[in-house]
Amino acid sequence: MTSRFTELSVDCHDPERLAAFWCEVFDFKVIDRSEDSVEIGSWVPTVEEVRARQMPTTLVFVQVPEGKAVKNRLHLDVSPIDASTEDEVIRLLGLGATRTDVGQGPDRSWVVMADPEGNEFCVVRSLASQD
Repeated sequence: MTSRFTELSVDCHDPERLAAFWCEVFDFKVIDRSEDSVEIGSWVPTVEEVRARQMPTTLVFVQVPEGKAVKNRLHLDVSPIDASTEDEVIRLLGLGATRTDVGQGPDRSWVVMADPEGNEFCVVRSLASQD
């Protein structure tokens, strides 16, 4: 018997807004929505595919009444695939992200950012070819 990591849920005030932001970041699409949640992903999950192998996770944004109070204990790391880390940071700032300080110090190879609702994430090494 085993389980699969199928989705990561993010509490938020505005699921539509946060889903739109992350769709732009990852080039995902909305794959499901309800009155108080929006699910995004790179594919539409089917039970058969999930049972057959580990598939990419989806993100589910769920509306909650309370705001974010402290640093996230779980966060996403993102790696640009066709730009430098700094170029990706500039793109993400244009989408509504902000740089943030969680005590990481100045000499790090990653950049800590926050999405439009303040959820921290890191932009790590670029996967772009170094031709």
